[in-house]
Amino acid sequence: MKGLARADRTEDLGQHGQWRFTREYHVEPGMALAFYELYEAAFGPLRTRAMARQVLTEAEFATQMVDEAVIKYVAWDADDRPVGMCTMTRRLETVPWISPEYFADRYPEQWARDAVWYFGFVLTHPSQRHARFLEQMVEIGIRDPLADRAVCGYDMCAFNVDTLPLGQRLADAFERVTGHAPERADGQYYYTLDFT
Repeated sequence: MKGLARADRTEDLGQHGQWRFTREYHVEPGMALAFYELYEAAFGPLRTRAMARQVLTEAEFATQMVDEAVIKYVAWDADDRPVGMCTMTRRLETVPWISPEYFADRYPEQWARDAVWYFGFVLTHPSQRHARFLEQMVEIGIRDPLADRAVCGYDMCAFNVDTLPLGQRLADAFERVTGHAPERADGQYYYTLDFT
């Protein structure tokens, strides 16, 4: 990873704890491949744990990496390797599995002033899965929506909520950092019929 050139559209957000953070708008293909390996390490196991598809294809991931409407907050370790990433956008049409109309209908004031954000994914390298890292990622990633007095949405599969329990850890981090607790907005159940 060391030595890969970063794109012009990078802002250094400084050192926070043991990680350095950047805001990336456009990620070059070589760097995107390294990020996809990190994404795959974090999300790949969900292929068999959730009925709804939870993992972007490499092409879908690459599209998000070059889409400047999708902001990428990246955590780097002391050896300049990416160990975490959070994506977010105000262009909800870039998130194919959600309905922008849902947000426009429920939050008309925020929608009118372009203050509805959506977290695409928050991922961490398995070596960094502890509360302090998650809290740092939240603190960096939530700055823009806080400044906007925005509404933020995100989704999580049942495995991450019930088994890990990543949902509670993320909710706790949001509450510690912002003073606001997430509220469950919607849900969907998937069913099977086994005729064997």
